[in-house]
Amino acid sequence: MTFLNSILNNSKEENFPFKHWEINKPLSEVAIQEIIKADIVDLNEISLDYDGTRAIDGGAAEFRKGIAGGGKAIKFRCFITKENSRKFPALTNLINELQSKETHQKISQLINKDLSNSYVRVEAICDRKGFWLKPHCDIKEKLVSCLLFINEINESEDLGTDFYNEKLERVKTVPYKNNYGYFFSSGPNTWHGMEKKEIAKERRCLQVNYVTFPTDWKVE
Repeated sequence: MTFLNSILNNSKEENFPFKHWEINKPLSEVAIQEIIKADIVDLNEISLDYDGTRAIDGGAAEFRKGIAGGGKAIKFRCFITKENSRKFPALTNLINELQSKETHQKISQLINKDLSNSYVRVEAICDRKGFWLKPHCDIKEKLVSCLLFINEINESEDLGTDFYNEKLERVKTVPYKNNYGYFFSSGPNTWHGMEKKEIAKERRCLQVNYVTFPTDWKVE
């Protein structure tokens, strides 16, 4: 129970600029290697510019409403599903842990939201040169937003997620440290994104959400 152990023993609650938790060592080494090896399209090779969102192909409308498959943007994204789970046994184990009552009840207690009827969604991410993410608050269907960083190639720690105040001024950056990350519950003024920064090679992450819309992974 690597993820739960991280929450119980290697996490810290922060309240600025909104309530969130930073977590250390939430992933097993095998899971980290699966994220590093995940085959994700390099958008720079197909001349498609980043537009400050993850739904960069114009499929944002459906995705923002909470389509489990990710809207049209699915072809640029690596969601872990039952169909491809054999390629990601360690990440599937992580999903099973997230589905477990012990884990989701603990997170429910922390965020003061009931996750008992939710679904888990996990996505391996590889951001490359030119990527940025405009300040935004997550859709209400995302009950928990969590990003876990994989930095084994000495990218700058400044490549972590930026948090903003109500005036959309950047006031904090969660450091892009290996096997480190954060989670919070969606709500008003939970503004976050990533400024335009220099990515030397790639910014690997794992995005973890508990959501209200169906995915392949219903919680227990």
